[in-house]
Amino acid sequence: MQPEKLTRMANQIASFFATQPGGGQVERVAAHLNDFWGPEMRDALKAQAAQDDSDLSPLVRDAIPLI
Repeated sequence: MQPEKLTRMANQIASFFATQPGGGQVERVAAHLNDFWGPEMRDALKAQAAQDDSDLSPLVRDAIPLI
């Protein structure tokens, strides 16, 4: 999968959880990615974040260690 698509998808997930009430948005983003993304997608996102995370939303950047 293209890195741009992974970034877009992860940022969309983060945008959704950012609008939800309560705390724990970072944990919710990580849980969603762990539950619904396959290992290859998670690994690709982590590798991409290690190279350049400037296009990732702050929630996704904070969730990366929890994935």
